[in-house]
Amino acid sequence: MMANEALQFKDSRARSRPSLLRSLHLDGPLLVGLIVLSAFGLLALYSASGAETGPLFRQLVRMSVAFVTMFVAAQFSPSFLRFWSPWVYLMGVLLLVWVLVSGAVGQGAQRWIDLGFMRFQPSELMKLGVPMMVAWYLHDKKLPPTTLQVGGVLLFIAVPTYLIATQPDLGTSLLIGVSGVFVALLAGMRARLIAAIGVLGAAALPALWYFMHDYQRQRVLTFLNPESDPLGQGYQIIQSKIAIGSGGIFGKGWLNGSQARLDFLPEPDTDFIFAVMGEEFGLLGLIALLCVYVFIVARGLFIAVQAQDTFSRLVAGSISLTFFVYVFVNAGMVTGIMPVVGVPLPLVSYGGTSMVTLMAGFGILMSVHTHRKLLAR
Repeated sequence: MMANEALQFKDSRARSRPSLLRSLHLDGPLLVGLIVLSAFGLLALYSASGAETGPLFRQLVRMSVAFVTMFVAAQFSPSFLRFWSPWVYLMGVLLLVWVLVSGAVGQGAQRWIDLGFMRFQPSELMKLGVPMMVAWYLHDKKLPPTTLQVGGVLLFIAVPTYLIATQPDLGTSLLIGVSGVFVALLAGMRARLIAAIGVLGAAALPALWYFMHDYQRQRVLTFLNPESDPLGQGYQIIQSKIAIGSGGIFGKGWLNGSQARLDFLPEPDTDFIFAVMGEEFGLLGLIALLCVYVFIVARGLFIAVQAQDTFSRLVAGSISLTFFVYVFVNAGMVTGIMPVVGVPLPLVSYGGTSMVTLMAGFGILMSVHTHRKLLAR
């Protein structure tokens, strides 16, 4: 009897003791999904870069920085993040104004701030700043939001969206706008307001077309008929479709893709790495990749549902859904069902700034989940 009670007491203490991941504010399932996705991306990048170790090593360094950023972000409690949200948003807007006035120019766009030892894009900060700001604005209000409150939300979204679009960076501006809209939708915005905004958006399309740059209009026209200019604007889409189609169901095998290795496919290690994976791993490989993405998004939405407060729920839901939009847009433009907007495949395409921002977002998700568990005990 005494022995059984001792065993039960020991077992209850073991259950109450936090695990290592929980004590570090890391969510195990989400972390595993991110590691699997990153490993998949390294395999694809090595092949897309012509089996060169240089890009692979640089990506490993950036990936390490991104995971460290995720770990640091996970340590901040949701209440701490809520307090600093308006200040992060304000700093981001000021940096965007700085870019507009005296930003560094590269590849025909003025998107960077040059500090001498490094350059960075303030628009990346707003990928988190906008949904956090909108969630902060709505967290203490009675939901669903009123028409006036929705107007305030749209103002918070419109300012950075416009500043980023003028750089010009239409793809990023639209994605940042979507991240803020997701917060409003998750807050229970009424159907009539959604319909009214949809009608206004449709009515504004002619004006948007007028303010678009020539190359942006050409991308839309190419999307509608890529064969009209097969050696010019339509070349990327056509070669991307050839790469994916030639992979068939099982693919040609790792390092055996011809479209990227023979330089037929432009930007194989960045925007069009999804096509490289389709050629080498086939339909089954792409399905496996998309399953990993679906798992990560589903885990993020589960964390949002389990969140303890409105701010945490809105931010977690927006980050998860925006991540899904990134994947959908990249896969859509590579397969020709959407115009080319220069959106990388998350955690797979070569690059550093976008990866760090995404991993910071996942750190926020882990913070929401693990701090909830700690408070619930």
